Amino acid sequence: MTISVTEEFALSEEERALLPTDEEVERYARDGWYLTRKLFTDEEVDELTAASERFYAGERSRALPVRPPRLAYWEPADGPVQRHNDYIHYESDGIARILRKPILGAVAARLARAAEIRIFQSTLIYKPPIAGEPSNLVPWHFDRHYWQSCSSEDMLTAFIPFHDCGVEMGTITMVDGSHRWEEIGADDSTTRHFAERDNNDLERMLERNAAYNHAEVRKVPMLIPKGHMSFHHCRTYHGSGANVSGRPRRAISFHLQPGANEYRAFHLTNGDVVTYNHDVLVRRTDDGRPDYADPEFCPVLWRNA
Repeated sequence: MTISVTEEFALSEEERALLPTDEEVERYARDGWYLTRKLFTDEEVDELTAASERFYAGERSRALPVRPPRLAYWEPADGPVQRHNDYIHYESDGIARILRKPILGAVAARLARAAEIRIFQSTLIYKPPIAGEPSNLVPWHFDRHYWQSCSSEDMLTAFIPFHDCGVEMGTITMVDGSHRWEEIGADDSTTRHFAERDNNDLERMLERNAAYNHAEVRKVPMLIPKGHMSFHHCRTYHGSGANVSGRPRRAISFHLQPGANEYRAFHLTNGDVVTYNHDVLVRRTDDGRPDYADPEFCPVLWRNA
């Protein structure tokens, strides 16, 4: 079943005032991250919370037709760990309706300097208020490592909290300007998700790459008011700390792709081809490749007139 998307990609005068300025677009290109103005109303954010609770209670608008091999999918039996649930834009219409708000795609298009923005992936996240929970610590990484099957170097992610989000909640933290570093030390292991790797190895990789680029590791926590969100470039190092607030940290990690992005075969040193979860779900192009423009799983969020 194809999820319908907004047919008219139009903004009101009030929404146009929320777009990044030319100066802010240049700053994103320099820093690798951007904090938005208030894009969602309090009511919309509250509905994200309510819809997520319905999801955790078992409500689904539809289920994935097959279970991809590396799906992040918390279930109650997993206990009080940090929860990740991929494809939330597919399985929950209540959440998808708000994520498809045109202003979000328009902001992404400005930052990526793209004529079109499509969904690539979305993950519902719940970080429990347990200061010592190991899963609450997200080590330093950048998303491009996991998207080697993508042709675009300009993919980006919106981090969308459902409340005011600061350091005490373990907000997302960026390494300033790291998307412009020349990378060293990359090997087949970097295509593995950070949950499958040693945190200390990832910390050392960050330090080695900073040293190679004669750069300071400047960590910038995103202080995000309710209704606002952060964006970061697919090569920006980021992570997050413990939630010591006493309240759960609720958010969506919303991964976005420019319209030109498409599947490319990426080979590991042993000859194996890197796969992404989409590859068992999406339709095929005429030449047999996974179609990352499949509107069922990767609908268009914004298209310039």
